Amino acid sequence: MKLRAALMGAVAVMGLAPAAFAERGTDGEVKLTFPQAVSIMNPYLSGGTKDILAAAMVVEPLAVVDPDGVLVPRLAVEIPTMENGGVSADMMSITWKLQPGLLWSDGTPVTADDAVFTWQYCTHPEGGCSQATKYEGVASVEAVDASTIKVNFAAPKPNPYTAFVSGLSPILQKKQFEACLGAAAPTCTDANNMPIGTGPFMVTGFTVNDTVSMTANPNYRDPAKPAFATAVIKGGGDAEGSARAVMETGEFDYAWNTQIPPDSQAAMAAAGKGQFVVAFGTLVERLEMNTTDPSPSLPEGERSTAKHPHPILSDIKVRTALSKAIDRTILVEVGYGEGGRPTCNVIPGPEAWASDNQGCIAQDMEGAKALLDEAGWTDSDGDGIRDKDGKKLSILYQSTVNPIRQDFQALIKDWWTELGVEVELKAIDPGVFFGGDPGSPDTFQKFYADVEMYANNSDNPDPETYLGQYQCKNAPTPETQWQGENINRFCDPAYDALHAELTQTTDLAKRQEIAKKLNDMVTKDSMIVVPLVHRGTLSAHSNTLGGVQINAWDMETWNVADWFRVK
Repeated sequence: MKLRAALMGAVAVMGLAPAAFAERGTDGEVKLTFPQAVSIMNPYLSGGTKDILAAAMVVEPLAVVDPDGVLVPRLAVEIPTMENGGVSADMMSITWKLQPGLLWSDGTPVTADDAVFTWQYCTHPEGGCSQATKYEGVASVEAVDASTIKVNFAAPKPNPYTAFVSGLSPILQKKQFEACLGAAAPTCTDANNMPIGTGPFMVTGFTVNDTVSMTANPNYRDPAKPAFATAVIKGGGDAEGSARAVMETGEFDYAWNTQIPPDSQAAMAAAGKGQFVVAFGTLVERLEMNTTDPSPSLPEGERSTAKHPHPILSDIKVRTALSKAIDRTILVEVGYGEGGRPTCNVIPGPEAWASDNQGCIAQDMEGAKALLDEAGWTDSDGDGIRDKDGKKLSILYQSTVNPIRQDFQALIKDWWTELGVEVELKAIDPGVFFGGDPGSPDTFQKFYADVEMYANNSDNPDPETYLGQYQCKNAPTPETQWQGENINRFCDPAYDALHAELTQTTDLAKRQEIAKKLNDMVTKDSMIVVPLVHRGTLSAHSNTLGGVQINAWDMETWNVADWFRVK
């Protein structure tokens, strides 16, 4: 089949090249700085990239995706294929073999039972797993023997590389988490903050929204790795401060998400102490439109739920008008320069998967005003703010504390104000915004605002799993501890049906056609998601830190075991 040929041609079964060091822990400490502080070390309870990046240094999947978009084994011996017998001919199952002798950091053996438990953990009906789409279509996971994991699908699965693949879907230790199923998941503070893992590092100290301290895992499978004896992730501040700490002062070795303007990048690079690194995958800065009413006048537990449709943004004409008023080219010039491109898509690449949707690129203020007129929003009292049926066209627009995002907020507020919209801006500490705390009113999942802005991306060139986030069932609710990937609560049975078709389609060209339609359904057809900029993944590292391979498809820390100190 075409899809099989394409997928298997992208599979790598060899390990990575040896690192440039020969003994574990000889290079001292590696220091990372994140402008968004780490809130939790369990990727199944966070939708925040900063948490998942940190966790990827500790807990691991069976396979990862390398910077070229190629699958490489991690805890598995090799990537299962039809040719090697790992993927069944009927595409109803995939069988993985664990590397021999794998140990958790506490010295106990890793077994197939841990994988079975992890599947049960994320799919528990009373839980709120942030990565539920990774297990979409999985009927069961079984331990064939201690080192053999068989994933059975409910129907033929043309792309079987979802469960236990990438930093979003690592294996948890059953012994540590078995009391944390379902509604109990967020209450297991010790396990969530200090997970026992198989990765190159293990957590020794954790201060929520501040610092993660780690030491080299004594039971890591490669006795020569990691080169660093300890690692620390310091969070908070802002992107500019993080970048400066690497590029100018040299206090840190690696700065993640250095989302700063091009002129600032050039000035810092001139210091000669580090370098910015960028990779383009599918990262898109976007606006999410809340389809539900976030009004604080509603009872707690009903705000931002399907019980109450949004009184303004439920109208597609309003959503479309807000999009038309934005000049994406100016946003790129102000925020990213060569590190960004205007986009109308949530799947901007690879090219074969990207829709030809370009209709949003040119700003159309007059068209936006006409749409609001058609929708009945007019300035009846002459105060400059449109109104309808006695209600002002007023929007709360939130994002995280970040200089580029505040620039974007200011520009977009100006455009929307010109349109006749009253706009209130809110900037939230990113550690809180992306933290996933079910008790916080300020998480992006809870979405107690009308519009919010952030970025995320597909972790695989094949976007099946990523596009699955917009299914009705994935909306965060109080019943799921406010976890879930369908942030705007979009619900269209036609979308769900088409995504189900994607999961069963084997022809590669047909899969790409469906993916483009799904992209269009949440963008130009509904304006539930308003893409702004296709961003490169931009970070910085010291010239004394070797082995870094920035990765736009998986976690940037995907190969932290190979990092070393340049002598």
